[in-house]
Amino acid sequence: MIWLQFAVLLIMIIIGSNMKGIGLGLMGVLGMFIYVQVFRMRPVGPPGDIMLIILSIVTASAALQAAGGLDYLVQIAEKVIRKHPAYITIIAPLASFVLCLFSGTSHVVYSLLPVISDLSAKKGIRPERPLSATVIASHMALTGSPMAACTAALATVLGYPEATLDIMKVAIPSCLIGSIAASIVMLKYGKELKDDPVYREKLKDPEFVAYLKTEDEGEKKVVSKQAKWSVAIFGMAIVFIVLGGSFPQLVPNMIEGEANTMVNADGSLKMVTIISIVALSAAALIMLFCKASPDKIVKSSLFLSMATALVSVFGVVWMSATFMAANEAAIKEALGSITESYPWVFALAVFLMGVLMFSQGATTKAMMPLGLTLGLPVSSLIAMFPAVSSFFVLPGYPTILAAIGMDKTGSTKIGKYVVNHSFMLPGLVATVVAIVCGFLLAAVFGIH
Repeated sequence: MIWLQFAVLLIMIIIGSNMKGIGLGLMGVLGMFIYVQVFRMRPVGPPGDIMLIILSIVTASAALQAAGGLDYLVQIAEKVIRKHPAYITIIAPLASFVLCLFSGTSHVVYSLLPVISDLSAKKGIRPERPLSATVIASHMALTGSPMAACTAALATVLGYPEATLDIMKVAIPSCLIGSIAASIVMLKYGKELKDDPVYREKLKDPEFVAYLKTEDEGEKKVVSKQAKWSVAIFGMAIVFIVLGGSFPQLVPNMIEGEANTMVNADGSLKMVTIISIVALSAAALIMLFCKASPDKIVKSSLFLSMATALVSVFGVVWMSATFMAANEAAIKEALGSITESYPWVFALAVFLMGVLMFSQGATTKAMMPLGLTLGLPVSSLIAMFPAVSSFFVLPGYPTILAAIGMDKTGSTKIGKYVVNHSFMLPGLVATVVAIVCGFLLAAVFGIH
């Protein structure tokens, strides 16, 4: 029976991931209907904590975007990239990593992709190299970012006071090292641009040749004081969230009583509470003092993407959690001894689930509780955390498609066999290196 139930889980995830958007979440709810109606499985509680975290963090990011703060950050990153175009394959991914680490979303990289593509093409550098490394770095930066839903989800799953700090001090440096390794691998990847047959064919087009000869110094944008203030407010929110998650003694303690969604039985506030209060308060301050009107916030691209994220997480995580709760004993008996002897097996399972779920937050919420059930130590789960960013394997994620569309030379592409695309090598290198470094750093910091 468990295999039949597992088949339903996989079929729903595969169909939903092919649909993109809210398709994954809706297919997850359809899977729940089958579980309840056919298998009489008892539904677990929906993932309200991760959904609340997504709502809070994305609303704060949307306020930052509405105030012009994201444009200001992108402008700074763009200046750094333009200053050293010869080293764009290293500098662009680093700029992307820092930008996404701060903002908590990889979607801010869209504004950098045309700059990277144009600069590299006009300097005779194969655009595929910096573009692919930059997109992978934008994904890796979230596994450790205090403003990313997946990081908050892992801290919530681990459930101990210093979890956020432990995740950050392991995941941020390990993912940065992984991103740098991916950039180095891409330095000489593929043919030189001048020898690429697709590029040589494009050179027969006079318009394309004219485009290569144009000098683009970037659009000079005037940054308002309100945009700068919004970045400062957002930055302070990050500091408060990190301090609240790392040093619980700084957070007011409530009267002891029955635990609920927001408060533990001992009166301490849960991480979801700290993130929700701080992030939404930051959004309110940005709205009040930085000319970010409510109407502008709700119409921003980040806010509109939140509905898709909420539906996807609700459906697929609810279905996965229900399956695992109903079959917890069987799963533990089948995998417990294997993961105890070979922890990397669980890392592979997380990686494969990430490929199908197309969501770091959903994969974290679905798989990390299983790791605790199997008896894996916290250090291993934090080290394996970068495996949730494996959605690059199937080239359908928006950042990947955007990078392919931005490359006018045609060097960034999806191969004949789909998986032999431009992002596979840097993605695998970044993930493997980050996980290996994660285990080393967890041992160095004494995380158990």
